[in-house]
Amino acid sequence: MSILLSLQAVGAQAADQMPDLTAVTVPTEAEINVIDLAFKGGWIMVVLLLLSLMAVYIFVQRLIVIRRAGKEDETFMNRIKDYIHEGKVDSALNLCRNADTPSARMIEKGITRLGRPMNDVLVAIENVGNLEIAKLEKGFPLIATTAAGAPMLGFLGTVTGMVRAFFDMANAGTNVDVSLLSGGIYEALVTTVGGLVVGIITLFAYNYLVSQVDNVVNKMEARTMEFMDLLNEPAD
Repeated sequence: MSILLSLQAVGAQAADQMPDLTAVTVPTEAEINVIDLAFKGGWIMVVLLLLSLMAVYIFVQRLIVIRRAGKEDETFMNRIKDYIHEGKVDSALNLCRNADTPSARMIEKGITRLGRPMNDVLVAIENVGNLEIAKLEKGFPLIATTAAGAPMLGFLGTVTGMVRAFFDMANAGTNVDVSLLSGGIYEALVTTVGGLVVGIITLFAYNYLVSQVDNVVNKMEARTMEFMDLLNEPAD
């Protein structure tokens, strides 16, 4: 009986000494918050944000203008041809003004030069075309600058972040703590990512706008050739 009591006492003592498994807490994984991560990039992230907002505004505004310029009436040149053959110059001019497209403004300029040498007419049309292309490409240098400058700003943040990390490490002496370096390393890596993201997206947006302008320019050149062929047609 005493042996049984002794075994029970030893078992109870061992149970008391065992750790409470229910009290063990499982460490939770830290989640990355994009906004908090961006704030760790420092002041360069503010500059990148401003550049990205400016690029988005210019992209949307230019895209609307370019697509509006690319819309044309398929019967436009046929009606111009009929008016010219019938001698209704004023009607042709009114049609160009109502169309309100780069091609229509070029043809309008050519109509106002009727009766002059063909070379003068062509030069006048080309001058208007150059002005229209410049209007379509308004704001493009800012987008191109953002595409090229955003990665450079990101690399600048990388350098400043690493300088900060080494500065903190030097001040800490022998008591170097990982948390002491995390701020500078965060700034170095986050600004690099931010700069590359803004630069890559802006570069694709810029090239897309350039391709859209090229489409409009092709239409302008085609209308110019049609108009010049119209003037070179032999009179009936």
